[in-house]
Amino acid sequence: MDKHDFDYDLPAEAIAQQPLAERSASKLLTLDRHTGALVDGRITELVERLAPGDLVVFNDTRVLAARLFGHKASGGAVEVMLERILDSRRISAKIRANKPPRAGTVIEIGETTLEVEAREGELYTLMQTGGDSITTMLDVHGHVPLPPYIRREDTTADRSRYQTVWARHDGAVAAPTAGLHFDEALLGTLAQRGVEFGYATLHVGSGTYQRLREGDLAGQRLHAERVHVPAVLCEQVEAAKTRGSRVIAVGTTVVRSLESAARQPDTNGRIAPFEGETALFLKPGDDFHVVDAMVTNFHEPQSSLLMLVSAFAGREHVFAAYEHAKRSGYRFLSYGDAMFIG
Repeated sequence: MDKHDFDYDLPAEAIAQQPLAERSASKLLTLDRHTGALVDGRITELVERLAPGDLVVFNDTRVLAARLFGHKASGGAVEVMLERILDSRRISAKIRANKPPRAGTVIEIGETTLEVEAREGELYTLMQTGGDSITTMLDVHGHVPLPPYIRREDTTADRSRYQTVWARHDGAVAAPTAGLHFDEALLGTLAQRGVEFGYATLHVGSGTYQRLREGDLAGQRLHAERVHVPAVLCEQVEAAKTRGSRVIAVGTTVVRSLESAARQPDTNGRIAPFEGETALFLKPGDDFHVVDAMVTNFHEPQSSLLMLVSAFAGREHVFAAYEHAKRSGYRFLSYGDAMFIG
Protein backbone atom coordinates (compact mmCIF):
# COMPACT_ATOMS: atom_id res chain seq x y z
CA MET A 1 0.00 0.00 0.00
CA ASP A 2 1.03 3.57 -0.56
CA LYS A 3 -0.74 6.86 0.04
CA HIS A 4 -2.24 6.97 -3.46
CA ASP A 5 -4.38 3.98 -2.54
CA PHE A 6 -6.22 6.39 -0.23
CA ASP A 7 -6.83 9.19 -2.69
CA TYR A 8 -10.26 10.49 -3.62
CA ASP A 9 -11.70 13.62 -5.18
CA LEU A 10 -12.68 16.19 -2.55
CA PRO A 11 -14.37 19.24 -4.09
CA ALA A 12 -13.48 22.52 -2.41
CA GLU A 13 -17.16 23.28 -1.85
CA ALA A 14 -17.49 20.13 0.31
CA ILE A 15 -14.95 21.43 2.86
CA ALA A 16 -16.72 23.18 5.73
CA GLN A 17 -15.35 26.70 6.20
CA GLN A 18 -17.53 27.64 9.18
CA PRO A 19 -19.05 25.74 12.09
CA LEU A 20 -22.81 25.30 12.11
CA ALA A 21 -24.84 27.60 14.35
CA GLU A 22 -25.32 24.74 16.83
CA ARG A 23 -22.79 22.01 17.57
CA SER A 24 -25.42 19.26 17.59
CA ALA A 25 -26.91 20.33 14.23
CA SER A 26 -24.38 18.15 12.39
CA LYS A 27 -25.35 15.25 10.18
CA LEU A 28 -24.32 11.72 11.19
CA LEU A 29 -23.62 8.97 8.68
CA THR A 30 -23.67 5.55 10.32
CA LEU A 31 -21.49 2.86 8.73
CA ASP A 32 -21.76 -0.81 9.67
CA ARG A 33 -18.12 -1.83 9.35
CA HIS A 34 -19.04 -5.50 8.92
CA THR A 35 -21.61 -5.15 6.12
CA GLY A 36 -20.95 -1.69 4.68
CA ALA A 37 -24.59 -0.67 5.28
CA LEU A 38 -25.17 3.09 5.55
CA VAL A 39 -27.80 5.08 7.42
CA ASP A 40 -28.23 8.86 7.16
CA GLY A 41 -29.13 10.76 10.31
CA ARG A 42 -28.26 13.53 12.75
CA ILE A 43 -25.65 13.61 15.51
CA THR A 44 -28.48 13.80 18.06
CA GLU A 45 -29.49 10.29 16.94
CA LEU A 46 -26.21 8.95 18.31
CA VAL A 47 -28.14 8.15 21.49
CA GLU A 48 -30.04 5.52 19.48
CA ARG A 49 -26.78 3.91 18.35
CA LEU A 50 -25.49 3.48 21.91
CA ALA A 51 -26.65 1.15 24.66
CA PRO A 52 -26.73 1.64 28.43
CA GLY A 53 -23.33 0.68 29.78
CA ASP A 54 -21.39 1.63 26.66
CA LEU A 55 -18.23 3.61 27.43
CA VAL A 56 -17.69 6.73 25.31
CA VAL A 57 -14.12 8.05 25.51
CA PHE A 58 -13.29 11.70 24.78
CA ASN A 59 -10.01 13.57 24.29
CA ASP A 60 -9.90 16.36 26.88
CA THR A 61 -6.97 18.29 25.42
CA ARG A 62 -7.43 22.04 25.08
CA VAL A 63 -6.34 23.92 21.96
CA LEU A 64 -3.85 26.74 22.52
CA ALA A 65 -4.02 30.06 20.67
CA ALA A 66 -0.93 28.82 18.87
CA ARG A 67 -0.65 31.07 15.83
CA LEU A 68 1.38 34.23 16.46
CA PHE A 69 2.48 37.17 14.35
CA GLY A 70 5.51 39.27 15.15
CA HIS A 71 8.71 40.62 13.68
CA LYS A 72 12.44 40.21 13.98
CA ALA A 73 14.39 42.87 15.81
CA SER A 74 15.63 43.82 12.34
CA GLY A 75 12.03 44.49 11.26
CA GLY A 76 11.18 41.48 9.07
CA ALA A 77 7.71 39.96 9.54
CA VAL A 78 7.52 36.53 11.20
CA GLU A 79 4.74 34.01 11.76
CA VAL A 80 5.28 31.60 14.65
CA MET A 81 3.22 28.41 14.87
CA LEU A 82 3.58 26.91 18.32
CA GLU A 83 4.09 23.14 18.39
CA ARG A 84 4.40 22.67 22.14
CA ILE A 85 5.34 24.49 25.33
CA LEU A 86 8.57 22.95 26.62
CA ASP A 87 8.72 24.77 29.97
CA SER A 88 7.80 28.15 31.47
CA ARG A 89 10.20 30.02 29.15
CA ARG A 90 10.79 27.78 26.13
CA ILE A 91 8.61 26.69 23.23
CA SER A 92 9.00 24.54 20.15
CA ALA A 93 7.55 26.13 17.03
CA LYS A 94 7.55 26.38 13.27
CA ILE A 95 8.59 29.75 11.85
CA ARG A 96 7.59 31.36 8.59
CA ALA A 97 9.79 34.27 7.49
CA ASN A 98 11.50 35.62 4.39
CA LYS A 99 14.74 34.00 5.55
CA PRO A 100 15.06 31.14 8.05
CA PRO A 101 16.20 32.70 11.34
CA ARG A 102 19.53 31.68 12.76
CA ALA A 103 20.44 30.94 16.37
CA GLY A 104 20.47 34.18 18.32
CA THR A 105 17.80 35.87 16.20
CA VAL A 106 15.40 37.88 18.37
CA ILE A 107 11.67 37.83 17.59
CA GLU A 108 9.22 40.29 19.13
CA ILE A 109 5.58 39.38 19.62
CA GLY A 110 3.78 42.17 21.42
CA GLU A 111 5.70 42.82 24.62
CA THR A 112 7.36 39.40 24.56
CA THR A 113 10.83 38.82 23.12
CA LEU A 114 11.89 35.37 21.98
CA GLU A 115 15.37 34.27 21.01
CA VAL A 116 16.08 31.40 18.63
CA GLU A 117 18.14 28.81 20.49
CA ALA A 118 18.32 25.96 18.01
CA ARG A 119 16.68 24.30 15.05
CA GLU A 120 15.94 20.62 14.43
CA GLY A 121 14.27 19.91 11.11
CA GLU A 122 11.35 22.29 10.70
CA LEU A 123 11.05 22.99 14.43
CA TYR A 124 12.80 25.81 16.29
CA THR A 125 13.42 26.09 20.02
CA LEU A 126 12.64 29.62 21.23
CA MET A 127 13.51 31.09 24.63
CA GLN A 128 11.50 33.92 26.21
CA THR A 129 14.10 36.54 27.07
CA GLY A 130 12.02 39.53 28.10
CA GLY A 131 8.63 41.18 28.42
CA ASP A 132 5.43 39.26 28.99
CA SER A 133 5.38 35.57 29.81
CA ILE A 134 4.63 32.91 27.21
CA THR A 135 1.19 32.40 28.74
CA THR A 136 0.38 36.11 28.49
CA MET A 137 1.75 36.25 24.95
CA LEU A 138 -0.62 33.46 23.87
CA ASP A 139 -3.60 34.93 25.72
CA VAL A 140 -3.14 38.42 24.28
CA HIS A 141 -1.64 37.87 20.84
CA GLY A 142 -2.42 34.25 19.93
CA HIS A 143 -4.78 33.30 17.12
CA VAL A 144 -6.82 30.11 16.78
CA PRO A 145 -4.70 27.70 14.68
CA LEU A 146 -7.35 26.83 12.10
CA PRO A 147 -6.38 24.07 9.65
CA PRO A 148 -4.77 25.13 6.36
CA TYR A 149 -7.82 24.02 4.35
CA ILE A 150 -10.02 26.59 6.12
CA ARG A 151 -9.46 29.54 3.83
CA ARG A 152 -10.20 32.43 6.15
CA GLU A 153 -8.80 34.20 9.17
CA ASP A 154 -9.85 33.08 12.62
CA THR A 155 -12.60 34.97 14.47
CA THR A 156 -13.62 35.46 18.07
CA ALA A 157 -16.23 32.72 17.61
CA ASP A 158 -13.51 30.19 16.73
CA ARG A 159 -12.03 30.55 20.23
CA SER A 160 -14.98 28.60 21.60
CA ARG A 161 -16.16 26.62 18.58
CA TYR A 162 -12.73 25.16 17.72
CA GLN A 163 -12.69 23.70 21.23
CA THR A 164 -14.64 20.84 22.78
CA VAL A 165 -16.96 21.67 25.66
CA TRP A 166 -14.95 19.36 27.98
CA ALA A 167 -11.48 20.69 27.03
CA ARG A 168 -9.35 21.10 30.17
CA HIS A 169 -5.65 20.27 29.58
CA ASP A 170 -3.72 22.89 27.59
CA GLY A 171 -1.42 21.55 24.91
CA ALA A 172 -3.02 20.96 21.49
CA VAL A 173 -2.44 23.05 18.37
CA ALA A 174 -5.26 21.33 16.47
CA ALA A 175 -8.66 20.32 17.78
CA PRO A 176 -9.85 16.74 18.28
CA THR A 177 -12.62 17.61 15.84
CA ALA A 178 -14.94 14.62 16.30
CA GLY A 179 -15.72 16.10 19.71
CA LEU A 180 -16.89 19.41 18.26
CA HIS A 181 -20.36 17.94 17.54
CA PHE A 182 -21.18 17.41 21.22
CA ASP A 183 -22.92 20.06 23.33
CA GLU A 184 -24.11 19.89 26.92
CA ALA A 185 -27.63 18.88 25.86
CA LEU A 186 -26.39 15.89 23.86
CA LEU A 187 -24.04 14.84 26.65
CA GLY A 188 -26.95 15.04 29.08
CA THR A 189 -29.14 12.86 26.84
CA LEU A 190 -26.38 10.26 26.54
CA ALA A 191 -25.90 10.23 30.32
CA GLN A 192 -29.64 9.72 30.82
CA ARG A 193 -29.39 6.79 28.42
CA GLY A 194 -26.92 5.19 30.83
CA VAL A 195 -23.84 5.77 28.70
CA GLU A 196 -20.61 6.13 30.65
CA PHE A 197 -17.95 8.75 29.83
CA GLY A 198 -14.17 8.45 30.06
CA TYR A 199 -11.29 10.76 29.18
CA ALA A 200 -7.84 10.40 27.64
CA THR A 201 -5.52 13.26 26.74
CA LEU A 202 -3.67 13.47 23.44
CA HIS A 203 -2.21 16.87 22.60
CA VAL A 204 -2.75 17.08 18.86
CA GLY A 205 0.27 18.49 17.02
CA SER A 206 0.46 20.40 13.76
CA GLY A 207 1.91 17.25 12.22
CA THR A 208 -1.66 15.95 11.98
CA TYR A 209 -1.79 17.87 8.67
CA GLN A 210 1.60 16.63 7.49
CA ARG A 211 1.58 14.78 4.19
CA LEU A 212 3.02 11.28 4.03
CA ARG A 213 6.05 10.61 1.85
CA GLU A 214 5.83 8.78 -1.45
CA GLY A 215 6.21 5.02 -1.33
CA ASP A 216 5.19 2.06 0.79
CA LEU A 217 3.31 2.91 3.98
CA ALA A 218 5.08 0.18 5.93
CA GLY A 219 8.27 2.19 6.42
CA GLN A 220 6.65 5.50 7.33
CA ARG A 221 6.21 7.03 10.76
CA LEU A 222 3.86 9.68 12.06
CA HIS A 223 4.78 12.72 14.14
CA ALA A 224 4.98 11.98 17.88
CA GLU A 225 2.33 13.44 20.17
CA ARG A 226 2.00 13.54 23.95
CA VAL A 227 -0.62 11.22 25.36
CA HIS A 228 -1.94 10.32 28.81
CA VAL A 229 -4.23 7.34 29.41
CA PRO A 230 -4.92 7.38 33.18
CA ALA A 231 -5.50 4.35 35.39
CA VAL A 232 -9.13 5.32 36.01
CA LEU A 233 -9.85 5.12 32.27
CA CYS A 234 -8.16 1.73 32.03
CA GLU A 235 -10.40 0.51 34.85
CA GLN A 236 -13.46 1.83 32.99
CA VAL A 237 -12.40 0.04 29.81
CA GLU A 238 -11.83 -3.25 31.61
CA ALA A 239 -15.19 -2.96 33.37
CA ALA A 240 -16.98 -2.27 30.06
CA LYS A 241 -15.33 -5.27 28.42
CA THR A 242 -16.21 -7.49 31.37
CA ARG A 243 -19.90 -6.59 31.25
CA GLY A 244 -20.03 -6.98 27.46
CA SER A 245 -20.38 -3.28 26.68
CA ARG A 246 -18.61 -1.44 23.89
CA VAL A 247 -15.78 1.09 24.03
CA ILE A 248 -16.57 3.97 21.64
CA ALA A 249 -13.75 6.34 20.74
CA VAL A 250 -14.71 9.92 19.88
CA GLY A 251 -12.11 10.74 17.26
CA THR A 252 -8.97 9.21 15.82
CA THR A 253 -6.89 10.80 18.59
CA VAL A 254 -8.77 8.70 21.16
CA VAL A 255 -8.33 5.60 19.01
CA ARG A 256 -4.58 6.19 18.91
CA SER A 257 -4.48 6.89 22.66
CA LEU A 258 -6.31 3.71 23.64
CA GLU A 259 -4.53 1.49 21.14
CA SER A 260 -1.13 2.90 22.15
CA ALA A 261 -1.92 2.07 25.77
CA ALA A 262 -2.65 -1.52 24.72
CA ARG A 263 0.62 -1.88 22.80
CA GLN A 264 3.05 -1.40 25.66
CA PRO A 265 5.55 -4.15 26.44
CA ASP A 266 4.03 -7.10 28.32
CA THR A 267 0.40 -5.85 28.10
CA ASN A 268 -0.54 -8.50 25.51
CA GLY A 269 -3.19 -6.28 24.00
CA ARG A 270 -4.76 -5.30 27.32
CA ILE A 271 -4.99 -1.63 28.13
CA ALA A 272 -2.69 -0.28 30.85
CA PRO A 273 -1.95 3.26 32.11
CA PHE A 274 0.28 5.11 29.69
CA GLU A 275 1.93 8.52 29.66
CA GLY A 276 4.48 9.54 27.08
CA GLU A 277 4.83 9.97 23.34
CA THR A 278 3.00 8.01 20.66
CA ALA A 279 3.64 7.86 16.93
CA LEU A 280 1.24 4.96 16.37
CA PHE A 281 0.30 4.64 12.68
CA LEU A 282 -2.75 2.40 12.20
CA LYS A 283 -3.37 1.24 8.65
CA PRO A 284 -5.23 -1.63 6.94
CA GLY A 285 -4.05 -4.95 8.26
CA ASP A 286 -3.50 -3.70 11.81
CA ASP A 287 -5.54 -5.04 14.72
CA PHE A 288 -7.60 -3.01 17.20
CA HIS A 289 -7.33 -4.24 20.79
CA VAL A 290 -9.61 -1.80 22.63
CA VAL A 291 -11.92 0.18 20.35
CA ASP A 292 -15.26 -1.35 19.32
CA ALA A 293 -16.80 1.67 17.56
CA MET A 294 -15.89 5.26 16.81
CA VAL A 295 -17.28 8.70 16.06
CA THR A 296 -15.15 10.51 13.51
CA ASN A 297 -15.23 13.27 10.92
CA PHE A 298 -14.63 12.92 7.18
CA HIS A 299 -10.89 13.11 6.52
CA GLU A 300 -8.57 14.45 3.85
CA PRO A 301 -7.44 12.32 0.89
CA GLN A 302 -4.18 10.41 1.45
CA SER A 303 -4.20 11.27 5.17
CA SER A 304 -3.12 8.96 7.96
CA LEU A 305 -6.52 9.61 9.56
CA LEU A 306 -8.31 8.19 6.52
CA MET A 307 -5.97 5.20 6.67
CA LEU A 308 -6.83 4.62 10.33
CA VAL A 309 -10.55 4.67 9.60
CA SER A 310 -9.99 2.32 6.65
CA ALA A 311 -8.09 -0.03 8.93
CA PHE A 312 -11.07 -0.12 11.27
CA ALA A 313 -13.91 -0.45 8.76
CA GLY A 314 -12.26 -1.63 5.54
CA ARG A 315 -11.11 0.57 2.70
CA GLU A 316 -13.95 -0.39 0.36
CA HIS A 317 -16.64 0.34 2.95
CA VAL A 318 -15.08 3.67 3.88
CA PHE A 319 -14.65 4.86 0.31
CA ALA A 320 -18.22 3.87 -0.54
CA ALA A 321 -19.39 5.84 2.51
CA TYR A 322 -17.36 8.89 1.44
CA GLU A 323 -18.85 8.81 -2.06
CA HIS A 324 -22.34 8.59 -0.54
CA ALA A 325 -21.51 11.51 1.76
CA LYS A 326 -20.36 13.68 -1.15
CA ARG A 327 -23.51 12.92 -3.14
CA SER A 328 -25.68 13.60 -0.09
CA GLY A 329 -24.21 16.99 0.77
CA TYR A 330 -22.28 16.11 3.93
CA ARG A 331 -19.72 18.67 5.07
CA PHE A 332 -16.11 17.45 5.23
CA LEU A 333 -13.08 17.94 7.51
CA SER A 334 -12.71 19.80 10.81
CA TYR A 335 -15.92 21.86 10.92
CA GLY A 336 -17.82 19.23 8.91
CA ASP A 337 -20.26 16.44 9.72
CA ALA A 338 -19.67 13.14 11.51
CA MET A 339 -19.65 9.39 11.00
CA PHE A 340 -20.47 6.65 13.48
CA ILE A 341 -18.64 3.44 12.64
CA GLY A 342 -19.64 0.33 14.53
